[in-house]
Parts: sequence; C-alpha cells; structure tokens
Amino acid sequence: MNGPGGSMNGPGGAGGPGAPGGTYGPGGGPQGARSDGPRGTTGTATAGGSARQAPSGPVAPGVAGARQVLAAGGAPEALAEQAVRALGEQAGETLREDPWRLLTVTGVRPEQADTFARALLGAECGPGDERRAQALIGWLLEQAALAGHSALEASALRSALAARAVPDPDEALQTAIAEGEVLVFQDALDDPSAAPRPAGEEDDEEQPVRLLFGLDRFAMAEESVADGLSRLLNTFEPVPETDEEAAADAPDAPGAATEAASAPSGGGDEPTGTDEPTGTDAATGTDASAGTGGRGAAGSESEDPASSSEYPAGPIEDIEDTEDADRFLPRPVRVSAARWEAVAGAAPSSSAGALIRAAAQSGLVAHTGGEAARAEPAALIAAARALGLRAVGAAHTADGRRRLADLVAEATTHYDASGFPTSASPAAAAGAAPAGTAAEPSPAAVTLSGLLAGREGPGRDADGSLALDLLVVLDAPQLDLEAAALLIESLADGARLVLSGDPGVLWSAGPGRLFADLLAARCCPQVASRTPDFGPIGELVSGIGIGELTQVEAPEKEVVIVPVRDPGEAVHRTVQLVADSVPRAIGVPTAETQVITVGHGGAAGTRALNAALKERLNPGPGRFGGFDPGDRVAYSPAPGRTVPGQVTGADADGLRLECGGAPVVVPREQVAGGALRHGWALTAHQAVGMRWPAAVVVVPGDAAPGLTRSWVYTAFGRGERHLSVVQGADQALPRAVAEIPAKERTTRLRTLLQLQHTQWETEPA
Repeated sequence: MNGPGGSMNGPGGAGGPGAPGGTYGPGGGPQGARSDGPRGTTGTATAGGSARQAPSGPVAPGVAGARQVLAAGGAPEALAEQAVRALGEQAGETLREDPWRLLTVTGVRPEQADTFARALLGAECGPGDERRAQALIGWLLEQAALAGHSALEASALRSALAARAVPDPDEALQTAIAEGEVLVFQDALDDPSAAPRPAGEEDDEEQPVRLLFGLDRFAMAEESVADGLSRLLNTFEPVPETDEEAAADAPDAPGAATEAASAPSGGGDEPTGTDEPTGTDAATGTDASAGTGGRGAAGSESEDPASSSEYPAGPIEDIEDTEDADRFLPRPVRVSAARWEAVAGAAPSSSAGALIRAAAQSGLVAHTGGEAARAEPAALIAAARALGLRAVGAAHTADGRRRLADLVAEATTHYDASGFPTSASPAAAAGAAPAGTAAEPSPAAVTLSGLLAGREGPGRDADGSLALDLLVVLDAPQLDLEAAALLIESLADGARLVLSGDPGVLWSAGPGRLFADLLAARCCPQVASRTPDFGPIGELVSGIGIGELTQVEAPEKEVVIVPVRDPGEAVHRTVQLVADSVPRAIGVPTAETQVITVGHGGAAGTRALNAALKERLNPGPGRFGGFDPGDRVAYSPAPGRTVPGQVTGADADGLRLECGGAPVVVPREQVAGGALRHGWALTAHQAVGMRWPAAVVVVPGDAAPGLTRSWVYTAFGRGERHLSVVQGADQALPRAVAEIPAKERTTRLRTLLQLQHTQWETEPA
C-alpha cells in the first residue's frame, strides 16, 4: 500500500514484514545484502565477518558517542542524531552492546543492521543471536504499523522471522513476551457479517480465536478508543420529552456561567472565509486569532473562567471540596425531543433529518455518504448551534474545513435566532444564539490538528475536556488510532460525537481502520446517506464504490479517458493535459489542476511526474534545496498530513511557502529530511480529504499491483468539475475495481467494541 512516505507492503509483500531478503541464509553467510542504505552510507563490513576496531572503554554520551560507534561499525555518522532521539543520550553505549538496536532508527533495514553488527561483533555475530531476533520482532511490528496494521497474527510474524533466518521464531516470540517487548492477545474469530449474539444468551461452544502480537503503544491506543467510545455511549443522558422537562433539568447558574465564559465576545459566527486567515501557519493550523474567544485562549483573559472571581484558580483537581468542584464542571445543554424534532423537520434533506434525529438520541453516531452527503453533518452542526449547543465540525485538511464552513453557513439559514425553523433568517445566518443563551463559539468548522492543539475551536472546560456538547468529525476513515484516542479522551462525559465519512475511500495513513471497525461492530446508531453524488464524475465514482467501472455520459467532457502504451507516454500526456488541454478545453487553469498517481517511485510516479511538470511549468536550477520560487510543493509537517503550497523564497530560517494564502517557513533540516516534495503530482493518500476543480489521475501499467477499489475510488473522486484518466493499466484497472476492495489490515478494535457493547447490554441498569 502506498502511504504518504512511499510504498509500504503488509506481511508477505515485498518490502514488508514477510519479505525474505534477509542478510543471513541457512548457512549463516551473507545473502541478498542490499547496497542501498540510509542516506550517507559509505562503509560495509567484509563478507567474511571481520570486525572493525570497536571503541574500547566508556562511550561518550550524546551524539559524539553515537557517531563514534556508528563509524566503528561502518554506518553513516549522519545517523547519530536520529540514534540519540530513538535510544537516548547513551545511544552509543546501547549500540555497542546491541548493534541491532540500530533498527530503531527510521529507514534502517535488517540487512544494514546485520552488516553493522558483523562489523562490531565479528565472529560473535550470527543469525541466531537473541538480540537480533528481538530487534527484528520490534522492527517487523513497526513496519506492519506503517502498512496500517495495529497488530500481526502469530503465523505472519513467525513466517517473517523465519524468512529473516531466525532459527527458532517461537522461542524468540516467547522471549519478547516475557521481556515485555510485545503484547499478545486472543482475538475471537467470527463472521463480521453475523449479527451479535443477544445479550445473556448462553453459548457452551468454544469459540475459535487467533493469536495476535502488537506493540504496547498501538494496543493502548486501540483499547483507549474502545473505552472512550463506550464511555460516550454509556454516559449519554436521554433527552427530555418536552420543553418544560428540559427547563427543569437545565444547568444551574454556575454551569450557565461556565458556558458563557467559553463564548467569544460579540458572538459572531463566521463559518465561511479563507482556508487560513492572515497570520496563520497553514501547515500547523496556527491562527493568530484562533481561540481568542475560547476558554484559556491567549489574549482573552477576560473570557477565561479562571480569571473570574467565581472560578477557582488552577485545575479542577486542585479543588478539595468535591461538591464545590462539581459546580464548575459544565453540563451539556438540555434540549427537548420536541425541539430536536422541529429542527430535524426543517433539515434540507431527509438524510440530514435522519442524522439530526440520531444525534439527538445517542452519544455516538456513525454517518456514511459520499461528497454530496457532507451537507448532512453540516446541517446537524447548524441545527445543534441553533438549539444552543456548543457544536463544531472538524476536518482533516484546511480545504475540508473551508468546504464544511461554507456548508454550515448555508444550513444555518434554516433556523431563526431562537433556534426555530425558518425558510431564511438573517439573524441565524449571522450566528445569533437562541434567546436567553450564551453566544456561540466561533467558528463552526476547524481542522482536527488545530482543535487538538488548542489553536482552533472553543478551548477547554475547567476539567480539561473540550468545551463542546457536539463534535462532528468529517473524513472519519482518515482518523488513525493514536489521534482518535487523544480526541475521544478530550470529550467530556455526556458529549455527542458523530463520525462521518465515506467508507469507500482509503484508510488512514497511520495504523488502524477505526471507521470501518466501528461500522462492523454495530455498537451505535448508523445513518447511511441517500444523497447521491451528482454529475458524470459522481456517477462514475458511485459505480466504482459498488465494484463497477462503467462508461458514463459526459457531454461537457467532465470525464475523459486518455489511453497510453507505456509509462513514458503517460508522463508526456499528463504534462500535455495539465499545461495545455485542460486549461484550453475545460477552462480550468493549470494552478487548479492536480495530478494523482499510485506511488512516489516508478517511471510514472510522483518523482518522475513532478520532474517533468517542473521542467514544463517552472524550470529552474533548484537553488533552494532543490526548489525554486514558484514551485508547487507538498509539505508534510507530520506523518500522514499533506499541506499543498507554493515556494515564495528562502532565507536563513528555511524555505518560505504560501499555503492557502498564509506564509509558512519550512526549516532547512525538514527540507533536507524529505518533509517537502514537489506537489504538481501527489499520491492518492496525500490527496484524500482534498478536492480540486480538475484532477488528472495517472494509472501506468507498472502500477497494477498497487491498485485497489478504494484507491481508484479515492483518486477519481478528487476532481470537482473535470477528471482525466491517463490509462495504461488496461484490464488491471477494472479488475481491481471489481475484485480487490482494499488492502486488508489486522486490527482489534471491532472485537473490543463488540465486547464493550455486550458487557454494557448485560450489566444491570
């Protein structure tokens, strides 16, 4: 599977945990050793295993000591800083004692670690060394995580170890378990399509299980997600039936004060606007004005509960009197079922109404649908805000945030200033809150990274949880386990969470498949949108979603297929389309056309395409670390995140970009480290969550092994007005759509959620 950083394969795939390619063969000699290594590799040990002079005596701490040991083992000294980050200040001593710990450095492969170990250990080095086996187990699980697995089956891990010439894989796994290096789980094997067993039903038949191994951080994240989702379901309070009951159960004065403290002065709601306001770092989401009305936001002390004499200073845990502490914990706004039904009835579509009704009755809801269905969670956010709830929608990209904000602004016009339905209300459109309630936080749409970092959104309550009654997360399939765990832990008891997304798109760059597992577990209400994606592109993508690649009528050339014979012709035709054909025939300028391909490597990967596109569109010597002013780039500030931009210049601080209209500085070390690539062409993983007026999707013949239905669905859906497909894969493309839904991932979340749900149903009320 092609992730943001390049090609990653799961167990058994080339380059993945099951790949043979090990340094040691059955006889213990070098076998299949690779000459390519981490950047800067210059030396290798001899095949005979003669050792270099390892440093004697104590090894200096820090980078100096790591550099000394790396040099002694023939490894590039440039890895010293990474080694210290991975292994600590005593990295040099650690590597001297256990050379295979070099595998903890990103980019180092087993054959390179074996070469390093032979250089240091000489005759002591062999394929059966216990240190080698333990390092390989950790490395294999890390590589599996890069391919999306949160755990590996015991059989896959044993096979991968045997392929790397580990003599006794079972013994190695037992040692890893005993030393706490890995965790082992028994996962029940059952039919994911089968209905859950009724609560309390006795079953004497022994259920088959599979043995899974995983690293503790992914196991903890997966269990944290399951616990958190169950907590939201279990702590949700049923809505009162009438307004009178809601009023009787309304928050008391201190609670109301807490809500008022979280609102910005002025109360204006401006969900629309540019992707990144002036003074924003588009890559990180830093907004110079973000949170100025939220709790705890810089520059808004007068709005901070802690600055008021009514509120205790410091965290809520510092308050000794529990009853006093409870006074300052916010309570969700109580809205009657009648009011919820009223706003649901005014929703712009029946699917939006169904989503509003589901969110009214549950603390956790899953919503599925395509691009057009994004209007439904927007309608929910507008309805909830009209009812006085603190509601926000989070998207993964600035482009997604902008599109969501526009949709919320449109949906807001369906409600008046008192939260009642209306055909169009200027007061509601301006973001006025219902009479007698606090003003709403602004804006209604944020990026997920900005929300978690506190740069965007309403801030946090006195107990540290997000100051929200309802959070809607769009593009939920892109939510990985660790980000999801952090997000869900930040939601207060009784809050509502709606996870919305298209189940047909590619999964997250990080490990897990949270949204797919949640849908499969069937532990919460699910709302499937009935809103179709319109137009020829929508018709084409909808067919792909059910496994059919069909020809569609495109009278305005919305969809164009360009057959090519080889990758070289694919690159040539792509450049022609972007630079000439699409602007001339479709009217979409080059700057608004995005090229999407399967991977970074290959004769028609992003590297080759970007080189050709740069030569045609912005030729230059690449005087700033390989980049020139005017270059279109893709910046990855964190794994799995891609921010499109354009180079504007460079100075002592680094390379200067413009991303979404805001300036961004990429430090020199990040440029050198590969965080920045040319961005005329992206992979589908990089492009997911974003759309452009026109998309040119390149499918060369050598890309056939990487094609899946989810990849085609994602890539073809990135164009709003026009899609050109440079087709060189012949029958491999329709075959992938029909027969290969997605690259499988091994996860535990579905089982954990089903167990939690069963326990909750069987516990006495």
